[in-house]
Amino acid sequence: MMPLTLDDLRPNPGAKRDKVRVGRGHGSGKGKTAGRGQKGQNSRSGRGVRLGFEGGQLPIQQALPYKRGFTNIQKTPWEVVNLSRLEELAVEGPITPEVLYHLGVVRGLEFPIKVLAEGDLSRTMTVRAHAFSAAARAQIEATGGSVETIERTDAWVSARPRSRRLPLNAELKRARVGKVGGPSRKEALAAARSNGEA
Repeated sequence: MMPLTLDDLRPNPGAKRDKVRVGRGHGSGKGKTAGRGQKGQNSRSGRGVRLGFEGGQLPIQQALPYKRGFTNIQKTPWEVVNLSRLEELAVEGPITPEVLYHLGVVRGLEFPIKVLAEGDLSRTMTVRAHAFSAAARAQIEATGGSVETIERTDAWVSARPRSRRLPLNAELKRARVGKVGGPSRKEALAAARSNGEA
């Protein structure tokens, strides 16, 4: 085997590919229209149509204006545990998030746990969780058990909620912010700050 030298270095086959050169005729292998088809607006040189343009037809975002809303990525992913599930657990001692995670009832210790009153409870138990429904609390205490609310330390405690239903938005709407003849959002916020300081 010959020793490897710098002038023998080559990229692996297929690692480097030539740039596709469109609009160079039949010899390029891309045909005479270069993948753009026959005639029409998008076959011409220059900028094409804007995003969402439907050739003058009423766009879907105008035809379906009632499709609103969003997914709140800051929503707290609670782990819900029902009383019927607690009834099934053969646990001696208090039921804690660590016990529930060890038994596979909850996904992980990073999620807050809430106990709900679905099902019946027939034995006495001590339950420690981050939240209880009023019915679950009453049913646990009715059987002689006790509940202990743990302070939440999960990542969603300090998460900024992303809700469109803010009092500020209602005030800006009443002030006709962004409407014809109305103030801009920046001007309205500046006026609100000055009124608050005054």
